[in-house]
Amino acid sequence: MKPVGARTVGTREQLGRLGPLWMFFFRYGPPRWSEYVLQNWSGQRLVIAIPYLWLLIFFLIPFLIVLKISFAEFLPLGRPPYAPVFQWVEEGAVQIKLWVTSFAFLMSEPLYVSSYVYSLKIALVSTIFCLLLGYPMAYAIARSSPTMRNLFLMLVILPFWTSFLLRVYAWIGLLKNDGVINNVLQFLGIIEEPLVMMNTSFAVYIGIVYSYLPFMILPLYSNLEKHDLTLLEAAQDLGAGPIKSFLRVTLPLSFPGIMAGSLLVFIPVVGEYVIPSLLGSKDETMIATLLWTEFYNNRNWPNASAVAIAMLLVLVVPIMIFQHFQNKELEAGRR
Repeated sequence: MKPVGARTVGTREQLGRLGPLWMFFFRYGPPRWSEYVLQNWSGQRLVIAIPYLWLLIFFLIPFLIVLKISFAEFLPLGRPPYAPVFQWVEEGAVQIKLWVTSFAFLMSEPLYVSSYVYSLKIALVSTIFCLLLGYPMAYAIARSSPTMRNLFLMLVILPFWTSFLLRVYAWIGLLKNDGVINNVLQFLGIIEEPLVMMNTSFAVYIGIVYSYLPFMILPLYSNLEKHDLTLLEAAQDLGAGPIKSFLRVTLPLSFPGIMAGSLLVFIPVVGEYVIPSLLGSKDETMIATLLWTEFYNNRNWPNASAVAIAMLLVLVVPIMIFQHFQNKELEAGRR
């Protein structure tokens, strides 16, 4: 057996290879620092700590900054354009000034309310269309042969190989008055005058469904591919037809995949900015466009931060539902 001192020296040599920062902690940190780190922050705990640290730095801290700005007083000529929330006064005391003006303005201004309602409407309708299109596609991919399955999955992922902005601009060339669709319809004699499709809600739905359809297909495929086909055979042996077997067996089992795909589409679509700006109408504004206007054009950072916080509060319920069904599906997979 190695003596204790030899093991400690070996530990020092290992920490020294990791860089001078580890040697600094080892020399000037708490007693037996290296032993504590190796025993308590290795393996599973270290793996879990890394994503938590990532969320702390890139989500929680920015969220707290935005939350602080949302309660600040707007100063149009200030740099930055808001008054400090926390301010040191005499005798080391801290003065806290919280203004709820921005949140009250959101509730009283009809433009903000209509923008939230319009954003939720666009997200809900787009999610329904993605589900109606994505479920049959995911079902066909899950029931196809392994060779064709890989080909179909590649075709679903293929649009991600090109720029998102370029794909949206491509729809402008298709939907405008002198675009490809109108030219083809006029050439075939189906229409006499060009159809007005650009700068409408129809164009926004087309762009969103096209862009977010893979986010519906992939979770549904992941769920449908795990189904036990013997359950369908048992249903047929009991006298159930194909439609009844689908409604009583396949559809209930795929419900976690439906919820996961729907929320993966619904949540980002509520805050979508690029597609409504390029394809939508100027008269119907989504909440992300309004946030951009408040932050960059009006330089009203407290109002913009309040809009962001309110949007996050609206999405808390769908995020919690998504988390619930994701945990449920993970538990079912472990069984």
